[in-house]
Amino acid sequence: MLGGAKKTGESIKETAANIGASAKSGMEKTKATLQEKTEKMTAHDPLQKEMATQKKEERVNQAELDKEAAREHNAAATTGHQLGQGGHHTSGTGGAAQTRRQFGL
Repeated sequence: MLGGAKKTGESIKETAANIGASAKSGMEKTKATLQEKTEKMTAHDPLQKEMATQKKEERVNQAELDKEAAREHNAAATTGHQLGQGGHHTSGTGGAAQTRRQFGL
């Protein structure tokens, strides 16, 4: 009986972590869209506008990759924890996108 409760609890933790990863991804996508709009409004050269769009698309793609990596990690952590190996849940805290932002890339 207690084993089923543990599995349910781990499932809830994984779901919560996945929701967090999705929320973070959505926020990153929104930031990318707003930055693109700002850059397009201030740019006068069509090439600069196109570069802003490409930059946004890269950020959106990276946010999606980070979200998927967090989901995979959460699933692996839950599976490992259920096997008695412990585990760590994350909602997608950083990764390559955060590193690029820190260095202004």
